[in-house]
Amino acid sequence: MSREQRMVFLKGYRGDWRDSVDKNRGIPPPPIEKPWPAGAELVSLPDPFEAPAADVALVEAVRNRRSRRAYTAEGLTLAELSWLLWCTQGIEKIERNDDGNVVATYRPVPSGGARHPFETYLSVHRVEGLKAGIYRYLPVEHKLLPLRYDANMASDFKSACYNQEHVGRAAVLFIWAAVPCRTEWAYGIIAAKLIAVDAGHVCQNLYLGAEAIRVGVCGILGYDQQRLDSLLCLDGRNEFVIYLASVGRTSTGGPDSQAGGALTHETVRP
Repeated sequence: MSREQRMVFLKGYRGDWRDSVDKNRGIPPPPIEKPWPAGAELVSLPDPFEAPAADVALVEAVRNRRSRRAYTAEGLTLAELSWLLWCTQGIEKIERNDDGNVVATYRPVPSGGARHPFETYLSVHRVEGLKAGIYRYLPVEHKLLPLRYDANMASDFKSACYNQEHVGRAAVLFIWAAVPCRTEWAYGIIAAKLIAVDAGHVCQNLYLGAEAIRVGVCGILGYDQQRLDSLLCLDGRNEFVIYLASVGRTSTGGPDSQAGGALTHETVRP
């Protein structure tokens, strides 16, 4: 892809795209979440506001936000996981049209047209009360759908992320898969730009939600696309991994550095 083509992607379509989108042609919107098998045993999650130590002021959470990779062997509680899921993709309100179709969901994160084009997958390694394996978050129900149990998922994802150590040490990985048709329904040709921006909104909320309960997060964009899609059994076209993040308990020290060697840090405050 040439630089000019990349700039077209970043800037969006130059013309007026509105008349061509499905929303303005009276076509019903796609579902807000993927279906699951009838009779599937779902995992109930605690009230997200019951997570302990969620008492950090917003100004402190913003000031302390760092990418943290030095995780301990201690896991997360189910209440902490519930809180982080709600912060990133929980649903507060559903809006329907006269036909009963869901046209928008309102969540703690912004999304262009309230389309929220992501499915949240978890690779659970050490979470109290959960078997190690792959789960999908169901935001409408605020529950987890177990997809498969596998104690080796940590090493599989570490390998797919080019052997980044913190991926293998994480208590859980948050993996966001894009479902483009949700945003394309309202924005057509400029949907790709909106989806990329929305992914940043989601991960930033994970960072701030984690700071509130004093756990660490590191966003990850260095990964093998085909391998990650394959690990989650995604087709790579209608749904594909767009972003992921490691989450884990950290030591009481400051954030770890990505750079090697001795470093001098200077704290700057406005």
